[in-house]
Amino acid sequence: MKISTKGRYGLTIMIALGKQYGAGPVPLRKIAADNELSEAYLEQLVAPLRNSGLVKSVRGAYGGYMLTRHPKEISAGDVIRVLEGPIQPVEGIEDEKQPQRELWGRIRDAVKNVLDTTTIEDLATTEEGDTEHYMFYI
Repeated sequence: MKISTKGRYGLTIMIALGKQYGAGPVPLRKIAADNELSEAYLEQLVAPLRNSGLVKSVRGAYGGYMLTRHPKEISAGDVIRVLEGPIQPVEGIEDEKQPQRELWGRIRDAVKNVLDTTTIEDLATTEEGDTEHYMFYI
């Protein structure tokens, strides 16, 4: 399974909003500048996040985007599913023979488990270079 830039940058938006949770709206231009990303591309990504109810927009001079729930209540899996679709390592798993179907199912379940048990709060509070915070077994 390969996560595209949609999923990666979508998580970047959500982490930035998670870091600022409770401090008011964050303009996309700030997130884009802080992460050296295209503001226009982030605008495309924030629309499905808003439509799914993960973020809300605030208009005006001090407007921007905010999480709709506490960062500990939003998982990385929630974001990836909105931007990338269902989590599955292989298309047409039901057409595979039993040994392969079982393997692909185990891989899918392991990836889902990691994404669903990792919250935006976890990602927002992990410092750059802090690799000891997570240990994933797939």
